[in-house]
Amino acid sequence: MKIEDVKKIAVLGAGTMGPGIAQNYAMGGYDVTLYTRSESTMEKAKVMLHANLDTFVEEGLLASDAAKRVLDRISYCRTVAEAVDGAQFVQETVAEKPDVKVALFEELDKLLPENVIVASNASSLNPFKFAPERRLAMFTTAHWYAPPHIIPLVEVAKGEATSEETMETTIHLLNNCGKTAVRLEKFVPGYIINRIQILLNTEVFYLLDNGICTPEQIDLAVKASLMPRGMVLGLVQRYDFTGLDISANNITNASYVMPETSKRPKALFDHVDKGELGVKTGKGFFDYGGRSAAEICQKRDKMLLKVFKETKEMINEKI
Repeated sequence: MKIEDVKKIAVLGAGTMGPGIAQNYAMGGYDVTLYTRSESTMEKAKVMLHANLDTFVEEGLLASDAAKRVLDRISYCRTVAEAVDGAQFVQETVAEKPDVKVALFEELDKLLPENVIVASNASSLNPFKFAPERRLAMFTTAHWYAPPHIIPLVEVAKGEATSEETMETTIHLLNNCGKTAVRLEKFVPGYIINRIQILLNTEVFYLLDNGICTPEQIDLAVKASLMPRGMVLGLVQRYDFTGLDISANNITNASYVMPETSKRPKALFDHVDKGELGVKTGKGFFDYGGRSAAEICQKRDKMLLKVFKETKEMINEKI
């Protein structure tokens, strides 16, 4: 399947990620079908899509008539067969459960022509283990990050049997939709960013559990150093500016020992045990003051859009 052959995209799964992913593909000019078997999930997805596009209009990223055209490109389906009918590209984003993935991939194998690309949003699970063998040449990943309608990154991993044309078409398609597609030559659980975040989590909970600082202080320190610097130097090029010899000496001297990973960090589970689950309950590490999840997410989206508007040119710029 070549990029010029892709006209219609099926997004399978309308939960946390589906609506934003569908929005991205529709904003790229593609006809999109969004599938979920649940009527209530579908209604929530429609509300989310309208709210997302309202935010884009308010922030000057889309004209109101353009937002309407995006909505007009998206249709909604309650069966997989209807969703993938006539699609040249399928984006899977159903629940991260092996039995759910296997059942969907088996159904797709019966429904799809051989030349249709299937891209999985699976994160920790290895989707290549669940795909039918005869489909593997046309199978890859398109791993998005929340909120998917704003975060530029999508990680595209190559399976052992994935064809080069499948990789090129998937990356080209994502780039056409304004995303930053990053290629991985092989699948690894968690891809790039989730693996880095897991290491960060180990330190975050060590600092909190040992009373070294508060959540507010951690976030302030990161916002005032690591994250803005990363827009310019990333994580690897930073070593060139520090000096590789200095970094090598730090490793040789072993003055820092990474804490053991706790399977039950107290700072996290104390909140969970009290039912303080974050934005969806109005309180987690931070108190969201009785505002609705929709209000909080809309403010988050506007702040993220401002950041990415200001730093967009830096993502691919090199020193």
